[in-house]
Amino acid sequence: MNTTENPWQTLDSAVKYENNWLTVRHENVITPTGTNGIYGVVSFKNKAVGVIPIDADGYTYLVGQYRYTLEEYSWEIPEGGSPLGTDLLASAQRELQEETGFVAARWTKVARIHTSNSATDEEGFIYIAEDLTPGPDAPEETEDLALMKVTLAEAVQMVIDGRITDAISMAGLLLVARLRGI
Repeated sequence: MNTTENPWQTLDSAVKYENNWLTVRHENVITPTGTNGIYGVVSFKNKAVGVIPIDADGYTYLVGQYRYTLEEYSWEIPEGGSPLGTDLLASAQRELQEETGFVAARWTKVARIHTSNSATDEEGFIYIAEDLTPGPDAPEETEDLALMKVTLAEAVQMVIDGRITDAISMAGLLLVARLRGI
């Protein structure tokens, strides 16, 4: 099997729903095995950006908020959207400042991930932010956020014991811990 060629054939595609953040398409397809099938695809109008801020003492900062779609409270790394066609790093910098108040002098992109590749084409990008300077936060009008300062090891333990379930946060924290030998 050639892994670089697309074995799927799209017969037709129709937008079934659209708003300012996403589009949902229904597609009739021929599957890689030659059978007729359907596919629903959610396309976001933003790239996801996540930031792992690490201060001079090795602490990181998590953002807590109630997630409407999950109907539960969620601890996450600072994250948000980067409108398609805009600079990912600038969006990551904006999200860090909005959600934590921090401005970082040093940035490292550590990952590109797909958040749920069976249903969406969403891409996520994860950064480490260092050399932090505190300042005022500026959350969006829909956000009621809490901030938690923890060691990177504590954040990893929160992933392991299920207190952090957000995919971008989990991937980023585990990757950065591995890169730092934690």
